[in-house]
Amino acid sequence: MYSHPHPHTAPRTPRATRRRLAGAAAAVTAVVGLTTLTGPGAHAADNPYERGPAPTTSSIEALRGPYAVSETSVSSLGVTGFGGGTIYYPTSTADGTFGAVAVAPGFTAYQSSMAWLGPRLASQGFVVFTIDTNTTLDQPDSRGEQLLAALDYLTQRSSVRSRIDSSRLGVMGHSMGGGGTLEAAKSRPSLQAAIPLTPWNLDKSWPEVTTPTLIVGADGDTVAPVASHAEPFYSTLPSSTDRAYLELNSATHFSPNSSNTTIAKYSVSWLKRFIDNDTRYEQFLCPLPRASLTIEEYRGNCPHNG
Repeated sequence: MYSHPHPHTAPRTPRATRRRLAGAAAAVTAVVGLTTLTGPGAHAADNPYERGPAPTTSSIEALRGPYAVSETSVSSLGVTGFGGGTIYYPTSTADGTFGAVAVAPGFTAYQSSMAWLGPRLASQGFVVFTIDTNTTLDQPDSRGEQLLAALDYLTQRSSVRSRIDSSRLGVMGHSMGGGGTLEAAKSRPSLQAAIPLTPWNLDKSWPEVTTPTLIVGADGDTVAPVASHAEPFYSTLPSSTDRAYLELNSATHFSPNSSNTTIAKYSVSWLKRFIDNDTRYEQFLCPLPRASLTIEEYRGNCPHNG
């Protein structure tokens, strides 16, 4: 399940040891050869989607990542299927294209309630589209459709479409927007990542979702209590799906509406691992994070190979 042996996992047989050492030697030889030929950026040859320097705990917790960010507003008058929004994107095109993420707000809320995620995620190397919904009262199924409409606009018509790799897309959302995130992943299995934040949905069962999904709940949520929303959503995801359940400690339904380091660090890690296939971020997802001052509980599986 884990794409490369964890340092604490000892090989059980001499054969495994030989295989591991041979693989490591080959990897070192390849990296040395590439570095000699093409310089410090050569690691990208192994994974063409890898963006940015090697991560650290401080880098994924930082308010800003390595990329300078620009933004552009999208009027609701110029789009169909959703209510417009704001696109945040890395200013430089030197590293090529980026994966993209659409983010939906919750019931009665506007994109401003999720705006903090825009520059925070974009500065780590993503194009991020925080959207307004057609009406603030739209239900989760509609919000899911609007997330997909926003991604289609982003990749096909937006002013930044040339900066985006349309094969590497994800969705996020809060409350009913989190319920919509699950709806979007169910409707479009090609999505690479989904992150529902304190999600709300009348549908409690999601066996159809194959997109890698990180569900974030809050222990003090009285609007979408985890026992009747986030937890059953997580537990009904197929065990074959890359999945995780992060329950915030001393948090409420509205914790995702303001800057939150725990949400950011695991969202960055999840998006990097599954949109960018960047295994450098696996260290933050496996072994599973332990309970802490900010984490009430964390469940999940280590990322699958591939």
